[in-house]
Amino acid sequence: MVSAVFHNPLEAAAPASRGSERPREATAINSIAGGADSTGAAAQNSMNVSTKPAPTTKPSGDASWLWLTILPPVLGLGLLVLIWELVFMGTAGSIPSPKDTFVQAVQIFSDPFYSKGPNDQGVGWNVLSSLKRVAMGFGMAAVVGIPVGFMIGRFNFLSRMFNPLISLLRPVSPLAWLPIGLLVFKGANPAAIWTIFICSIWPMIINTAVGVQRVPQDYMNVARVLNLSEWKIVTKILFPAVLPYMLTGVRLAVGTAWLVIVAAEMLTGGVGIGFWVWDEWNNLNVKNIIIAIFVIGIVGLVLEFALIKLATAFTFEEVKN
Repeated sequence: MVSAVFHNPLEAAAPASRGSERPREATAINSIAGGADSTGAAAQNSMNVSTKPAPTTKPSGDASWLWLTILPPVLGLGLLVLIWELVFMGTAGSIPSPKDTFVQAVQIFSDPFYSKGPNDQGVGWNVLSSLKRVAMGFGMAAVVGIPVGFMIGRFNFLSRMFNPLISLLRPVSPLAWLPIGLLVFKGANPAAIWTIFICSIWPMIINTAVGVQRVPQDYMNVARVLNLSEWKIVTKILFPAVLPYMLTGVRLAVGTAWLVIVAAEMLTGGVGIGFWVWDEWNNLNVKNIIIAIFVIGIVGLVLEFALIKLATAFTFEEVKN
């Protein structure tokens, strides 16, 4: 068997008289080897078949997806309603019950866009007014904050220059800037937009700058070797690499802006979800206040979910994992 597999090179140069016998011998040996190989292959195949685990069939009545996907949030909401009902019973009706609040919510959302004057409008108009202020303040913060973050991350001198200012101003409560806005802009609406702007700009600057600083140095060395212009470095190298960090800053900024606008509208008045909450408190309508809390939470959840989907769509695979 060994001689059939490993041939001696000297045997290939044997005399012609032995050549007539060699093919018959080789044919016989090859047939034996072939039979052995086929037998071994058959045995190996049978071994693979025998050792291969049997496929597990999913039972037709398997409800594990129900337990893992639907049941946990339902139980969480049920726990919230149970605690709410206990609080209602413990406060002797000072806090409205879940049933009464649900009936009131059905009545409110049956006509969410009514308008009976500047201070009496449906919850839909109030939410849209708050979203409009958030969009304006957030948009201006993105226009200013993202380029500033690129410059701070790109140039070490600017980083050393602006880092103390950012460290000083970022911890200040956004509502502390509201009187400055009222003093400068002489109006409640621009003051609220100014407050959204000032609270949204810091996450964008910081996350964008961190993203630029974490770009691998090899990328910048290649750009230096190729003698690329600063515009090409920003558009071809920095922007794709910094995009995940930038979108994270956008997510944080939107969440902060939606939190701040409610408090700002409570102080400035006008149309908005924050003013609606404060107006309902002045009317001692606690059921509408609870409904407004749920509306604020749902709108914030939708904004967060939309930005997560946007960040996932524009994030590289290695960053996703």
